[in-house]
Amino acid sequence: MIPRLFPSRPRRLLSLALILASAQAWAVSATIGEQEKPNVKAQEKEQEGVISKAENLQLDQPVITELGPPTGAAEPIIDTQANGEAPPQKSLPQAENLQLDQPINELEAPPSNKEPQTRPTVDTSTQPESSPTGNISIEVEKAKPLRLLGAEVTPATSTRLAWSPSQHFEGVYSPTAVLVVNGAKPGPVLCLTAAVHGDELNGVETVRRVMYDLDAEQLSGAVIGVPIVNLQGFHRSSRYLTDRRDLNRHFPGDPNGSSASRIANSFFHEVISHCNAVVDLHTGSFYRTNLPQLRGDLTNPRIVKMTKGFGSTVVLHSAGAKGTLRRAAVDAGIPTVTLEAGAPMVLDERSVSHSVKGIRTLLNQLGMVSKFRLWGDPEPVYYNSTWQRASTGGIIFSEVQLGEFVRKGDLLGTVTNPITNVRTEIRSQHNGRILGMALDQVVQPGFAAYHIGIQAPQEQISPPEEVIPEETAAQKPQSPDAQKTRVSDNSAADLQGDED
Repeated sequence: MIPRLFPSRPRRLLSLALILASAQAWAVSATIGEQEKPNVKAQEKEQEGVISKAENLQLDQPVITELGPPTGAAEPIIDTQANGEAPPQKSLPQAENLQLDQPINELEAPPSNKEPQTRPTVDTSTQPESSPTGNISIEVEKAKPLRLLGAEVTPATSTRLAWSPSQHFEGVYSPTAVLVVNGAKPGPVLCLTAAVHGDELNGVETVRRVMYDLDAEQLSGAVIGVPIVNLQGFHRSSRYLTDRRDLNRHFPGDPNGSSASRIANSFFHEVISHCNAVVDLHTGSFYRTNLPQLRGDLTNPRIVKMTKGFGSTVVLHSAGAKGTLRRAAVDAGIPTVTLEAGAPMVLDERSVSHSVKGIRTLLNQLGMVSKFRLWGDPEPVYYNSTWQRASTGGIIFSEVQLGEFVRKGDLLGTVTNPITNVRTEIRSQHNGRILGMALDQVVQPGFAAYHIGIQAPQEQISPPEEVIPEETAAQKPQSPDAQKTRVSDNSAADLQGDED
C-alpha cells in the first residue's frame, strides 16, 4: 500500500500549482482592467468634446436679463474695492474699420496669419505741438473718437453699427443699420436720416450715395447716416409703423408711452442726441410730389446758416409740426432742416441727384470736405405758402408742372366727375411758385392739390448771419410792412398733406 501512495502525491501538488497559477493570472488581468478604465473614460470625454453642449438657460427669464442690460440703459453702480478705490472701468469696443464703398459680401475676406494693424486711439484733448528745440510752437486740435451705440469709432474710421429699440419683440424685428464715417480731422457731427416714413425711397438712395462717397482720411468731423429709420414701414411699403402710427409725430418720444413713442425716444437719445446738426430727408405723401426744397425755422440763425449751404435749393420757412424729428431736435438745441424731394414709393433720379448735390455742398460749407462745388444761382426764400384744394371729388388732371411760376387766376388743373362728366377748374389764388402738387389721381373734396410758395418781399429776408447766439424772434421788432405781408407761418395746418 505504501508504494501506491507516493505516485499520487505529485499529481496533487501539480493540481495545486495549476490552481495557484490560474488565480494569479486572474488577479493580474483584473488589475490591468482597472488601470485601463480611466483611459477609456478620457477617450469618451474627448469624443464628447467634439460637439459643443447647448447652454443651460432659464427660459422663464427674459433674454435681456441673460444677455445684459439693453443699449442706452443706465450704468450700474460700481462697487469699490477693499482699499476704497473704484475698479478700472471697461472701455467700449472699437468699431471695425470697414470699406463702405464695397458691398458686405466683398468685405468677408479669408482670415490671414498676419496680425491686424490697429489704429492708435487719438487723444481727445488739445495737445501742443513741440518744435525740435523743445519749445512749444503751436497748438493742434486732435480729432476725437465718436462714441455711439455702444462702440467707439476712432478717427479716420468708416464702419457700420446697428440700432434696435429695446422695446422690440426680441428675434422678430431686425436691427436698423447706422453708417458712420469719423474723419481724421476734427469737425462737427452731421446726421442724415431717411425713411422716417417707410414709403419714402428717395432719401434712402440719397444717404447711400453720400455716405459711400466720403473719405474718412480727408473728412473733418463725422457723418452719421441712417438710410432707413422706420424699418417696420419700409418692409411693408407703408408710411406708418405696424401700429398704424406716424413715427414723425412722436419725437422726442416717451420711454413709457406707445410703441411709436418708445421707438422715437430710443432713436432720438441713442443717435440724434450725438449730432451737432441734422438733415432729415422726406418726400411728398399720398401720391404728391415735391420740388426739391428745404424746410426750416428761419428765425433760428444756425438753421439759416445751414440753408445757405445747400446751393441752388428752394427754402421754405416752417417751424415744423409738433412731434416731428426736426421740431424735437431744434427744441433740443440741434439745428435741423428737412429736405423734401420727389414722391413716395418711387425713385426719382432728378430728385436724388439734387439732394446728393445739396448735401455735398453743405459738407463743404460746414468745412467738413475740401471739394468745392458751385452750382446755380440761389433760389428764392419763401416765408409763406398755401395749399389750393379741390372743391369737388373726381379725377384730377394738372395743367401746370412742378416748379412752375404762376400768377393769380392761372389755371392749375381740373377735377372731372367720371359719372356725370362735370369738370371743375382749380385756379391759383396767389402769385407764386408750385412747390408741391398731387399726381393725377382720384381725389376727394378738400384734397390738397397744389402747394404754392409765396415769395417774401426783400425787406422780410434777413441778411446772412453767422451761427452765434442772438435774441429770439419774439424779441425782435417787426416792421409794419413785414407784418402785413405775412400770410401764414406755415403751421401744421398750412402744410397738411406733406409736411415732413
